[in-house]
Amino acid sequence: MDFRVFYSQHVALVWRTLFRLGIAKPDLPDAVQEVFMVAFRKLPEFQGRSKPSTWLVGICYRVASDRRRLAYVRREIGDHPAVLAQGDTKPGPEQIAEQRERIELLDELLSELRPEQREVFVMFELEELSGKEIAAIVEAPIKTVFSRLRLAREAFTVALTTRQRATSQTMRSARAPTLAPRGQTS
Repeated sequence: MDFRVFYSQHVALVWRTLFRLGIAKPDLPDAVQEVFMVAFRKLPEFQGRSKPSTWLVGICYRVASDRRRLAYVRREIGDHPAVLAQGDTKPGPEQIAEQRERIELLDELLSELRPEQREVFVMFELEELSGKEIAAIVEAPIKTVFSRLRLAREAFTVALTTRQRATSQTMRSARAPTLAPRGQTS
């Protein structure tokens, strides 16, 4: 297998996964490089029992976990092309702005989750790994994986609902007409 092709096929997945697992934007290039260095070193041992993308997400999980233990805690909003990638069509400026806002909101909500819940949520909901694959990656029983996923979904839903209510109240306040004092006309 040509490693350059392997890299180009999976770099967006690795970048996005590391970011969503809590790696700060300034640290992403180093973390991506670390993942691919591990993958390059371990590629001869890869037996194909899972998809290469699943294998890489497992490596991402371990790299993110190691970096978290080393106190990498800064969070910024990603604007790397891999994070913003959207199919084959070129989005316009408005679409890019909207997508950045959605990504910013998603990342804010994800940052509010406990790390073990965020990891499972990202792997299941965003990277579409199965519970069995996640259990193997995080080395936890499958029931633990689904318990973390349930708690993450609940926390995510509560945080999203809270944000949506706050946004709609702000919008209503902004639209409320102001009354002129008596005797004055606008």
